[in-house]
Amino acid sequence: MLSCVEGTATLKRASILIAIILAPISFSLAVAAEPIAGTWVLQRQESNGQPANFEPMTLRITQSGDKFDFAFSVPVNNIHYVSMRYSVRLDGTAADVENGQGEKLGSVRVTKIGTLEYKVVVTGKNRPSAAGTLTVSADRKSLTSESEAAQAGRTLHLKQVFARP
Repeated sequence: MLSCVEGTATLKRASILIAIILAPISFSLAVAAEPIAGTWVLQRQESNGQPANFEPMTLRITQSGDKFDFAFSVPVNNIHYVSMRYSVRLDGTAADVENGQGEKLGSVRVTKIGTLEYKVVVTGKNRPSAAGTLTVSADRKSLTSESEAAQAGRTLHLKQVFARP
């Protein structure tokens, strides 16, 4: 039979052991992947509500610490060439937008505004500013980008729908 002191020590050790075992599980649940993260392939595009031709494009969004890396790539001779990239926090902090050679094209701000929705504002020198949203579908299988930009005195509405490969 255990004494109260021995029983308390055994219970304490068992509690610590359970906490050690459960800690990684609860941590992994708490740090669930952001819905926008993943690989997305362009499926269709519309300009001012009309279907528009498009070249194949892949968007890869990966998390790196507290930032998300966005890399837009196009296939050139069966090799994916990164045409534009940026690394940004989802709190609206400005980040540089770079082309494939690392040259700055402008800046971007991405703000998480809902569970599956993000506001995006892109600005650049000698380029029209664009504002819009990225929305992940409830089943998390598609990503819709809708943006508006003023160009030559008129507003252009662009919609792109991506799907997971």
